[in-house]
Amino acid sequence: MGQQLTRKLAAEFLGSLLLAALVIGSGIAAQRLSPGNTGLQLFENAAATAAGLYAIILMFGPVSGAHFNPVVSFVDANFGGLPWRHALAYLPAQVLGCVTGAVLANVMFSAEVVSISTTQRASLAHGVSEAVATIGLVLVIFSLARSGRADRAPAAVGAYIGAAYFFTSSTSFANPAITVGRVFSDTFAGIAPSSTPVFVVAQLVGAAAAVLLLRALYPIVTADQAAEVVLPHLVAEATAPGRWARGGALDHTEANDGHTTTTPEAT
Repeated sequence: MGQQLTRKLAAEFLGSLLLAALVIGSGIAAQRLSPGNTGLQLFENAAATAAGLYAIILMFGPVSGAHFNPVVSFVDANFGGLPWRHALAYLPAQVLGCVTGAVLANVMFSAEVVSISTTQRASLAHGVSEAVATIGLVLVIFSLARSGRADRAPAAVGAYIGAAYFFTSSTSFANPAITVGRVFSDTFAGIAPSSTPVFVVAQLVGAAAAVLLLRALYPIVTADQAAEVVLPHLVAEATAPGRWARGGALDHTEANDGHTTTTPEAT
C-alpha cells in the first residue's frame, strides 16, 4: 500500500470518526439540553451536523476528498474519479471510523461505551426518504464538480444535510457507513440493527438513481471533474507524484525550500 493511499485512508477514517461523533454527540446533547421537545432536539442536532460537516470536509478534503460515505466513493469510482481499488479500500475505513465515532460519542457523554440502539426506523416512508436524501446528496456533490464549483461543496453539503434532517422522515442518513455506526449508540440519533438493511438498500437505490440523473443532466462528466469530489485533493498514485485535482484540471505541486508552489498544467 503506497503512502498516498495510506494518508487517504487515515483521512477517511478520522473524518468518518468525527462525523459520527458529531451526529451522535450532538443528538445526546440535544436530548439532555431540551428534554421533551423533539422539534428543538432535531433542530439542535441538524444545526450542529450541518456546521460540523462543513468544517470536517475542509479539514480532510485536501487529503482524501472527504467522502466519509461509501455511496460517494462508489459513484466517484463509477465516473472514473477514484480507482475502484481505492473506493473498496475506503469502505472499511469509513465504516470503522463511524463505529469508532459512535463509541467516542458515548464515552464523551458518560453513556455506556457500546449500547445497541433500539430505535426502529424500518418503514416505507423511511426507505423512500433515504433514497430521496441520497439522490439529493449525490446530485449536490457531483453537479458542483461537473460545473467547476467543487470549492463550494463543503458549504453546500452541510446545508443540504441540515435541511434534509427536516424534509425527510428518516432525518437523512444518506450514508451506509454512518447508518452502521449509529447502531452502536442507543440514543437520539441511533438506529436498530433490524432497520439498517432497509436504510442501506434505499441508499444504494438512491445512488444508482442519482447516477442516471447525473448522466441525463450532465452527459459528459469527465474523470478529472469526478476526481474533485467532494473537495479537490491528491489524485491517484498512478499519476505523477504530487498532482492535485483543482478547478477541473490537474495541477503540478512542487516543493521549493519548504514552501509549496502550484503550476497549472498547460492546456
